[in-house]
Amino acid sequence: MPKTRGPQREPSPTPKPNRIAVFASLVCAAVIAYWPSLQGALLWDDERHVTRPDLQSLDGLWRIWFHLGATQQYYPVLHSAFWLEHGIWGDAVLGYHLTNLLLHCISAYLVVLLMRRLALPGAWLGGLIFALHPVCVEAVAWISEQKSTLSGVFYLAATLVYLDFNQTRRKNRYWLAGALFLLALGTKTVTATLPAVLLVILWWRSGRLEWRRDFAPLLPWFVVGVPAGLFTAWVERTVIGAQGAAFALTVPQRVLLAGRVIWFYAWKLLWPAGLAFSYPHWKLDPAVWWQWLFPAGVTAVGCGLYLAARWDRGPLAAFLIFVGTLTPVLGFLNVLPFRYSYVADHFQYLASLAIVVPAAASLAAWLKRTPWGRTARIGLPVALLVVLGGLTWWQSTMYTDSETLYRATLARNPASWLAHNNLGLLLVQQPGGLNEAIAEYRAAVRLEPDYPEAHFNLGSALAHADPPDRAGAIAQYRTALRLKPDYAEAHNNLGNALSHVHGGMAEAVAEFQAALRIEPDVAEIHTNLGNALAQTPGRLGDSVAEYQTALRLDPDNAATHYYLAGAFSQMPGRENDAIAECTAALRIRPDFAPAQQLLEELRPARRTPR
Repeated sequence: MPKTRGPQREPSPTPKPNRIAVFASLVCAAVIAYWPSLQGALLWDDERHVTRPDLQSLDGLWRIWFHLGATQQYYPVLHSAFWLEHGIWGDAVLGYHLTNLLLHCISAYLVVLLMRRLALPGAWLGGLIFALHPVCVEAVAWISEQKSTLSGVFYLAATLVYLDFNQTRRKNRYWLAGALFLLALGTKTVTATLPAVLLVILWWRSGRLEWRRDFAPLLPWFVVGVPAGLFTAWVERTVIGAQGAAFALTVPQRVLLAGRVIWFYAWKLLWPAGLAFSYPHWKLDPAVWWQWLFPAGVTAVGCGLYLAARWDRGPLAAFLIFVGTLTPVLGFLNVLPFRYSYVADHFQYLASLAIVVPAAASLAAWLKRTPWGRTARIGLPVALLVVLGGLTWWQSTMYTDSETLYRATLARNPASWLAHNNLGLLLVQQPGGLNEAIAEYRAAVRLEPDYPEAHFNLGSALAHADPPDRAGAIAQYRTALRLKPDYAEAHNNLGNALSHVHGGMAEAVAEFQAALRIEPDVAEIHTNLGNALAQTPGRLGDSVAEYQTALRLDPDNAATHYYLAGAFSQMPGRENDAIAECTAALRIRPDFAPAQQLLEELRPARRTPR
C-alpha cells in the first residue's frame, strides 16, 4: 500500500458512461473466466442450501427466520435469498450460478469504489484482480457459497457508506451502513469483523483514533457482531456437530494452526497454484520444532510492520485487516469443515482484499513512476489479468459436476478421504460402478478409520456386491456403530445383513429394535422388523403389528401391504384380511407379481360368508 499520512484529495469521478462500460467489461471478463462453472450442476452440500420443498412456502420463509435447525446454518438472510431465487427460476441451476457470479462482480465493482474513496491508485486494476483471481473460484462457482458472495456485497457496501458517514456525519448514512452490516451478519457472520476493519482503515487514514469520533459510533456494531459470531460458533458445535475428537485441539495446537493458516492463505493469493476443493489435513504437533516457525513468522512480520508504521502505516493496516478478517477461521473456534481440512479457499474470500487492494495500488503507483511507455504500462496489468483469468477458467472446470470435482480433488490431494467417500456415493449409483465404489470406500476408511459414514457406505456396497459379501458388510456396520452408537441406519442395515445369515435372526430383531429406539417413525425399519419377526417362531402376531405401524407411517407402500398379506395368510381366519392387503398392494402397483400370485392362491381358499 502506498505511503499515506492522511486523507488525500480524491480524484475526480469517472464519467458515468465510462463507469458503466468498464463495469460491463468486468462482467464480460468474469463470465468468460467462469464459463465452465456456469454450465455446472449441483455439488456437495448444495441441496442443503437450495430451498427444500418443505420451506418453499410462506410458512417455510417464517421457519427460515424463526426455527433454528430449519436450515443447515442459521443464516436467515442467505436462505431468504435462496427462497426468493427458487420462486423466480425454481430448480434451474443456471440461475443460481448467474446470481453468484453477478454478486461477485458487484463486489468487485464495490472494491473499485472503495479504492477510489480511499484515494488509492489502480482502482479498476484492484477490482479486476479480485474479479478474476482463481482463489475466489470456490466461493463463486459453488452455489452453497452464495453466503460468501452475498455477504461480500453487504460488507463492502456497508464499508463504503460508513466511510461516507465518517466524513459527513450524516445520520441517515450511519443508519444505512448499520442496516447493511446487519444484512451481512444475517448472511454470514464472519462479517462480524467489519467494525474492527473500519477502525484500522480510520487509523490508517489519520494516524490516530478518537473515542467519540471513531470508537463510539462502532460500539453498537461490536455489541451486535460479537454475539452473532459466538452464536454461530455455538450452532456449529451443538447443532451442526463441530465437536468431538476431531476438534479437540490443545491451545498450543491452535496457535500452530493459526500461524500456518495465515501463511497458507497469503501464499495462495500470491502464487495461486494447486488450488483444491479439499486440502490435506495437517497434523499439528507442538513437539515438531519447525511447526513453530509459522506463528513465529507471523509475529515477526507483525512486529516489523509495527516498527515501520512510523514511516508508512499502509503495510501494517493491510496486515491487521488480513489477519483480523481471518480470525473466525484461524482455529480458535471450531467449524465443521475442520473435520476435513483446516483451510478452504472460500474462507479467505473477504480477507483476500487486504492483499489484493494494496498490491493493485502499489503496482499502479510503481507503473506510473516507471520510464516505460504507455504500451508497457498497460501491457503488464493486462498480462496479469489474462493469466489470472486463465487460471480461473481452468479452476472453474473442476466445478462442472460432482464426479469431476472429486476426481480433480483426488488428483491434487490423494489423501482426501472425503473425496474418496463422496466419489463412492456417486459411483455406486452408476451401472457397473459398484466395484470402483467399493475401492473408493476402502480408500476412505483406510485414510480415516474413525469416519462412521464411510464404514456404513462400504458395508452397504459389500451387501449389494455380486455375490454379496455379508460377512464383510456386517463387520463394517459394526465398526460404524462402534464409532457412532446412535446410527439408526447402520442398525437397520446390520439387521438386514444378519437376517440373511444362518442363526442371525434373533440378533437381527435386536438391531431393528435398536434402530427404532433412535428413529421410531421410519416405516422401512418397522417393515424390516416385521419381516424378521415373521420368520421367528411364535412372533407372527408381533410382525402384523409392525407392518400395520409401517403402513400408518407410509400407507402407499405396496411391498408392506404384501408382507402383511403374507402374515395374515398364515393366521387361521384371516384369509379375507390377506386378500384385502393383496388387493391394496395391487391397487398401488398393478404389476406387482408376488402380490398377484398370493391373491390367486388365497381366492380358492376364501370362505364363503354365511
